[in-house]
Amino acid sequence: MPRTPQETLLAQFMQTGLGEGPLGAGLRLLPWTATLFFVAPIAGALVDRRGERPFLIAGPLLQAVGMGWIALVAEAGMAYGELIAPLILAGVGASMTFPAAQNSVVSAVPPEAIGKAAGTNSTMRELGGVFGIAISVAVFAGAGSYASAPSFSDGFSATMAVAAGLSLLGALCGAALPGRRTTPAVGAVVPTPAR
Repeated sequence: MPRTPQETLLAQFMQTGLGEGPLGAGLRLLPWTATLFFVAPIAGALVDRRGERPFLIAGPLLQAVGMGWIALVAEAGMAYGELIAPLILAGVGASMTFPAAQNSVVSAVPPEAIGKAAGTNSTMRELGGVFGIAISVAVFAGAGSYASAPSFSDGFSATMAVAAGLSLLGALCGAALPGRRTTPAVGAVVPTPAR
């Protein structure tokens, strides 16, 4: 199952714009999707040490750069090799963001509310995906169509540019988060100021 609306459109671009079959399109998305297996565990471990904020800024920024790059180079019949670097960049950004966002949510509530917070986060992520699909479809329909490979590429490029802008907005939201919270360990003695 695709992680984002852009991933769905990328698969369609691989087929309509580059002439790949469904299997070939899926395999060509691996530079993006495989980053999850390598980057997310490392980012998850680093989030515990460095806090969520740096990852909620850098992740969406990397995704914005990758999506913007794709928007600039995408055209019907292009060489697939031109997409590998921006796909990796966008994938690394998304893979850095997921564990940081999840950690941010569950660390902001008391232990007894973690289940509710995680469920609310999942619901909001799904709603964000639906909202992203609606925006992507509207942008694509306004700038392109399925009539021909060049027309599809026009809509695809416009959609990737909007995705880059939304990722940049996400990085700005990450920058607005408070810095790392330091909470005393359970059972730790917290000194009280002398009066």
